[in-house]
Amino acid sequence: MNHYFTDNSDLKSELKNIVYHYNDYTFNFTSDNGVFCKDRIDFGSDLLVKAYLKNARNNLDILDVGCGYGFMGLVIAKLTNSHVDLIDINKRALHLCEMNIKSLKVDANCFYSNIYENVSNKYDVIITNPPIRAGKKVVYGILKEALNHMKPNGELWFVIRKNQGALSAIKDISDLYDCTVVDKAKGFLIICAKSR
Repeated sequence: MNHYFTDNSDLKSELKNIVYHYNDYTFNFTSDNGVFCKDRIDFGSDLLVKAYLKNARNNLDILDVGCGYGFMGLVIAKLTNSHVDLIDINKRALHLCEMNIKSLKVDANCFYSNIYENVSNKYDVIITNPPIRAGKKVVYGILKEALNHMKPNGELWFVIRKNQGALSAIKDISDLYDCTVVDKAKGFLIICAKSR
């Protein structure tokens, strides 16, 4: 069985449109089979975007890790006038992300990368809804290795459910970051981890 965090390019394609509203803005995303939350905007991702935007600065360099079809990174790029790089290992997700970058006309670039293997730049902010089902090694790789790709005073923003290990993740990365729970709802915690 394929998962959204694998290459799903062989799956039958059924393109669909997902509409997202934020304040006075309306976003239309193209989605498809074989990507995370193909039929709707994920609650945790939405909570993360809204929490981030309440605290956001403009004109930053941002990396969206495990971007899927690009919801988080592209909304943030549009609303903060920032440049966003988006990475994933799912080639279908990246194809959709490319389509959404063009249709939304944002300053963004998406490319294939297994965690950070193809990432060479440094970022002000790294944002992720990590693929919990890919396992702790992958999730902790995303969280801990983010530090190597952050500018001085960089921030890592992520969402994890409390019952899927949010509190232990905070504890396990607290030697690298100063962590703050910025928001929580329906069991999801939004964490901002600042580099020391």
